[in-house]
Amino acid sequence: MEQRVKELNRKYKEIFSDGNKVRNFQAPGRVNLIGEHTDYNGGFVMPMAINRNVLSAAAPRGDNEVHIHSVNFDKTIQFKLNNIEYRKEDGWGNYIKGMAKVLMDKGYKICGMNILFEGDIPLASGLSSSAAIEVLSGKTFAMISGVEIPAEELALLAQKAENEFIGVNCGIMDQYIISTGKKNNALFLDCRDLSSEQVPFIFDDVYVVIGNTKKERGLVDSEYNSRRKECEHGVKEFNKILGGVKDLRDVTSRQFEESKDKLPEITRKRCQHVIYEDERVKKAVKYLKSKDLESFGNLMVESHESLRDLYEVSCRELDILVEEALKMDGVFGSRMTGAGFGGCNVSLVLKDHVEKFIVLITEAYKKKTSRKPEFYICTPEDGAKEIVL
Repeated sequence: MEQRVKELNRKYKEIFSDGNKVRNFQAPGRVNLIGEHTDYNGGFVMPMAINRNVLSAAAPRGDNEVHIHSVNFDKTIQFKLNNIEYRKEDGWGNYIKGMAKVLMDKGYKICGMNILFEGDIPLASGLSSSAAIEVLSGKTFAMISGVEIPAEELALLAQKAENEFIGVNCGIMDQYIISTGKKNNALFLDCRDLSSEQVPFIFDDVYVVIGNTKKERGLVDSEYNSRRKECEHGVKEFNKILGGVKDLRDVTSRQFEESKDKLPEITRKRCQHVIYEDERVKKAVKYLKSKDLESFGNLMVESHESLRDLYEVSCRELDILVEEALKMDGVFGSRMTGAGFGGCNVSLVLKDHVEKFIVLITEAYKKKTSRKPEFYICTPEDGAKEIVL
């Protein structure tokens, strides 16, 4: 990290040449350990911030312009704070413009500035590079402008930017963990009322290993919208049966079992996943606190099977990564993570087995798919913050 920051600052001086003192900030990517497709159903999730991040180097300007440059894309974008518009050709820059807009709409006074960005979160992998750039730019705008914004509020503003400026109807999980994450902890988050609890994840002999299928997730948007509608239909059906159901998290597994025969097949399958997944997350908190990784891992496997068979958002490539992981020694559990149809899986692996784990799964996956996967060995890290060398 220190070397990356020093190199970023060197490039900042090279690109902007403003002579101002530069400050540095970071926002991590995230992986969701368990609790998939529950966030927009008012349910529970357990993500953690990871040691892959986006960095910024920034200093104020003397006008109301914001000049941003991405090292990764080698592109500069400029805009005025009193004239912020979405432009498709600005790509990644729209996330930053959206954050500036929602901050000012909220009443925060933001100054003009130069910002240089660089990141090592793999793009289009489901590790939330877009949410990281939103939270990071919000943190950078606030700190350089002398504004204090609580981490929880910053997360909500980042979600608002994505919903209203970018036009993606995402839940709160990604922005929340990226803003509030704590080193050596996973986060238990209630997506309805945003109450949360940091759950210790301190295992000297275990890594979280993320496997990237390297498959483009072409179906995500349309299927995501379909799943939301199917779940909303489930809420309507349960209201007819039970009454008082705001979200699927209000239905217990016992109530589901007593009512499931009254539901259309597709609705039943979607609801079954969400209702039981919420219960798995609550059990996962207990298992982490008691350091029972074997039981935690079993929940991960149950989650994947449910996502594959009931929610139907997995794919052949994800299933292969999970199946191969579960064949390996030293693996507690494995599941797809993220929206699905590609992206990544996540496994809990003993440290002294990780090297062999990666080699053997790479060979098996290449043989079955003709693709080479990527693996990221992760630890739980802090959320967005300033970096002082």
